[in-house]
Amino acid sequence: MSTVDVSRWQFGITTVYHFIFVPLTIGLAPLVAGMQTAWVITGKEHWYRLTKFFGKLFLINFAIGVATGIVQEFQFGMNWSEYSRFVGDVFGAPLAFEALVAFFLESTFLGLWIFGWTRLPKLVHLATIWIVAIAVNASAYFIVAANSFMQHPVGATYNPETGRAELDSIWALLTNNTTLAAFPHVVAGAFLTAATFVVGVAGWFMVRNARSEEPTKLAEARTMWRPVARAGMWVVAVSVVVVAVTGDTQGKIMFDQQPMKMASAESLCHTETDPDFSILTVGTHNNCDSVTHLIEVPYVLSFLAEDKFTGVTLQGVEDLQQSYVEDYGPGNYRPNLFVTYWGFRGMIGLLAGPVLLLLAGLWMTRGGRVPGKRWFSWLCLIAIPTPFLANSAGWVFTEMGRQPWVVVPNLTGDTTIRMTVEQGVSDHAPGTVLFSLAVFTLLYGALAVVWYYLMHRYTVAGPESGPALSDDDGPEDDGGGGRHRAEPVEPLSFAY
Repeated sequence: MSTVDVSRWQFGITTVYHFIFVPLTIGLAPLVAGMQTAWVITGKEHWYRLTKFFGKLFLINFAIGVATGIVQEFQFGMNWSEYSRFVGDVFGAPLAFEALVAFFLESTFLGLWIFGWTRLPKLVHLATIWIVAIAVNASAYFIVAANSFMQHPVGATYNPETGRAELDSIWALLTNNTTLAAFPHVVAGAFLTAATFVVGVAGWFMVRNARSEEPTKLAEARTMWRPVARAGMWVVAVSVVVVAVTGDTQGKIMFDQQPMKMASAESLCHTETDPDFSILTVGTHNNCDSVTHLIEVPYVLSFLAEDKFTGVTLQGVEDLQQSYVEDYGPGNYRPNLFVTYWGFRGMIGLLAGPVLLLLAGLWMTRGGRVPGKRWFSWLCLIAIPTPFLANSAGWVFTEMGRQPWVVVPNLTGDTTIRMTVEQGVSDHAPGTVLFSLAVFTLLYGALAVVWYYLMHRYTVAGPESGPALSDDDGPEDDGGGGRHRAEPVEPLSFAY
């Protein structure tokens, strides 16, 4: 393999691995903050226990996510130095904001939240987790803004003397319409992931406790696990709708900005008017004319492109290839059609997991019921990984679909700001990159084992016992500023 191939494999593997943890972190932080808010308002012990329980899982995920994310930025300078030289002035700005604003807030206030349970006034302590929740989502915005510049470069001009893109409007960069469309889609996907995780874990405990003969376990199933599961189900319901609406908005933008990506997502080889949307195909895809569309649905693709059911002409891969050669010179401007086509369908199809869990969960918990059927606990476990996989499939589609570009030319702006992957790679020997690829893969494999062990251990162990509360079963109230009246045992002590 060439240096380009090995560098792409390394960045792809580390990115997909890192992104396993990102949606859960973004979505779970506000949910944990919501649980703690419920405890502060109601004084009910089970919300305290749930806050600490899901807070532990959040911290494990956050720590692994940070460790794996650091590698990403090093790769820009090491494996993609030509890319960094070309757009570093622009691309570095949102990354600097992410580090200086969002990450510093996350780390500082997360530390206060971890160590402040018995030291801070309860409202101050509650504020720390809400700041963390806001900061992780702000972090996502700056990362999406940086990525969106690669998809649709704005806010910069090309300097022919230096051969570099130079930032001329940070406002245009941060308000890129690609960013404004992608960010709510990413956040909604993160909330969907976290809420499915909460519902899946709570549902599993509901069934296990409902089948127990211990009165305390039966009471927990009804008074603790059912309320948090129902709350999570409504978050899933809202998130599914937002994911669908924002995904539709983002798709329409991509039809204008990256028509090759969207043509590849359909394996649409030649320009057609009102082409059908294919659900299932056979063929190699990368030999475009060998693709056979077995199951197709009319009107869908036209609506996805222009909000019209008929009268929409969409350009095909081969026609776009010819026009790109004319505009940008000789080369293959087609992405991997097989990965792009199935990545798009994986992103959509895997949403069946959360939707099925939502429908079954609402039915099984209706009217105050607590499910005790084993099949429901299995459904909870099976559904948990599906939004993780859907998020990963969506990013694979987004990034693979823009190949061979690392910076896609802005079709309505300055087309001189563009770069192919081959132009952006560092001048390393393939063996050097292959060695680091092997090291990172082994290291990440070891981290995966640690992550799974910790998540499994603390999930199965269940929530800790509640705090020593006042006689009215609520937190000490001294006008809103008192500290928690809890035993001086630090929660989340494993993370110290």
